[in-house]
Amino acid sequence: MRRHARRRRLSMTSLIDVIFLLLLFFMLSSTFSRFAEVELASAGAGQGTAPDKPVFVSLAAQTLRLNGAGATLPELPTALQEHRPASGPLSVLIAAQADVTAQRLTDLLAALRSIPDLSVTVLEAS
Repeated sequence: MRRHARRRRLSMTSLIDVIFLLLLFFMLSSTFSRFAEVELASAGAGQGTAPDKPVFVSLAAQTLRLNGAGATLPELPTALQEHRPASGPLSVLIAAQADVTAQRLTDLLAALRSIPDLSVTVLEAS
């Protein structure tokens, strides 16, 4: 007569240890910082012609042009102050090329947010 071998119960201790180590790894490797927010507003009704000539910013993946002249993100606020009208807000039109990432556009909008009394319009790519 053959004896039936009793099955040993599976130990869950090592599985719990592995799950705990994975949880600890993912908690320590992730970041809990708050990302910057960029406020966007939808376009309203057209006002006709603008009182002052707007500044045109052309944004590409690697370059930034301000009224046709090359510029960089850190020097953009200073360069825009030269184009500020005597009265009223400064109007800025942003045209993004097809190869521009959302992060690059967000970086530009974050740089422009520090400039007071600024009206920004992002043109839709066609």
